[in-house]
Amino acid sequence: MHRYLRAVGFSNIETKKQVRDLMNDVIINPNRKEFIETGRDSILVEYSKNYCPTCGITLRGEYDDTNNLTLDFYYPFAQGDEVSTTEEVSVERHADKESFAGMCEDYRMGATLIYYVQNGMTVMKNMKNGELEKAKVPTYLSALSCGGTIMLPIQKDPKQKELLRKASADRNKRIMAAKNGDEEAIEQLTLEDIDTYSAVSKRILKDDVFSLVDSYFMPNGVECDHYSILAEIMDFRLETNSLSSERVYAFNLSCNGIAITLCINEKDLLGEPEIGRRFRGNIWLQGEIRV
Repeated sequence: MHRYLRAVGFSNIETKKQVRDLMNDVIINPNRKEFIETGRDSILVEYSKNYCPTCGITLRGEYDDTNNLTLDFYYPFAQGDEVSTTEEVSVERHADKESFAGMCEDYRMGATLIYYVQNGMTVMKNMKNGELEKAKVPTYLSALSCGGTIMLPIQKDPKQKELLRKASADRNKRIMAAKNGDEEAIEQLTLEDIDTYSAVSKRILKDDVFSLVDSYFMPNGVECDHYSILAEIMDFRLETNSLSSERVYAFNLSCNGIAITLCINEKDLLGEPEIGRRFRGNIWLQGEIRV
């Protein structure tokens, strides 16, 4: 049973028979399907169906020479609404199945982003041609969550927002220079971190941590594509699963300036969402690489 089925509106699925029935529906009524000839008397096939406008289920299988379909795996997905990053992407195959992990370093995040690649069939086709060897391509990031909380924003006037935007842009430039070996940039970043640590250490004694931290993005658990985030809500909509009739929130989030589309079951969200408020929760990060 996939843990994140509930995030796309299937919290009522509890047995393997229910999963098989759901997979049959995806196969019979797909919105998208892709095929790859493997050259070993079989064809890899991928079926996807949207049960909400923003999210759905994808399954991968293989047809043999007698036209029998063997299912390999399935996963729920959320579709990204806008380009999140255009930085250099590396793609690696998972050890246990023909699925892929994408990796890129975005200076706005200050760390390597690792995510589950949604369009694995497209990646397989292009990897054969050698086109995805650390290529700079648009990536649409999305995520699923099984539990989240709506938090109030940190109050900032327009002048403060502009100062923060400029400071963030300057810091990104210094990070880029430091990665290229600029010793002065490395020293400046080190001093900034020391000053920030000192200021936060003093204020944390009397202020709540979430009044100091505007957003964060950090690994969560042992799986490399699972993160804990705090991000600003830029837009949201409430969608209804066409099969289960459960309602799913689709959020457009901004985390350190990176756009992420997130889906979460209405049952798993605590608080009343509004544009400008913040979402806090644990996510499974996904990405679609547009080649």
